[in-house]
Amino acid sequence: MSELLEEARAAVDAAYAPYSEYGVGAALRTADGTVYTGCNIENANFSNSLHAEEVALGTAVRDGHREFDRVAVSSAERDGVTPCGMCRQSLAEFCDESFAVVCEGEDGPVEYELGELLPETISREMVER
Repeated sequence: MSELLEEARAAVDAAYAPYSEYGVGAALRTADGTVYTGCNIENANFSNSLHAEEVALGTAVRDGHREFDRVAVSSAERDGVTPCGMCRQSLAEFCDESFAVVCEGEDGPVEYELGELLPETISREMVER
């Protein structure tokens, strides 16, 4: 768990956050153990900004991965940031409710399950009705 969180912390350094000055990094581990990192990339119109988790997930999916083991998220502030609702929903497209989400806590890493962070998610089954 701590190795993945270290990779997320390192990804913060690549963040492009000139507007919020709030760098975020994510490290997403695939089922086969490959790790993809991402950082937030802000844009002057804000709605085109990319979140760290989105960047990591998009790159992994582009490379053909569809199964994931866990994600770690960190910010430059190390303030316990968790994935936002949009990123939680994006992760839920590929991960079940037991998917592990590791974040910085005041006293060290804190692990959540995606289902507790995003209960009653919109699922493929709901859309296919």
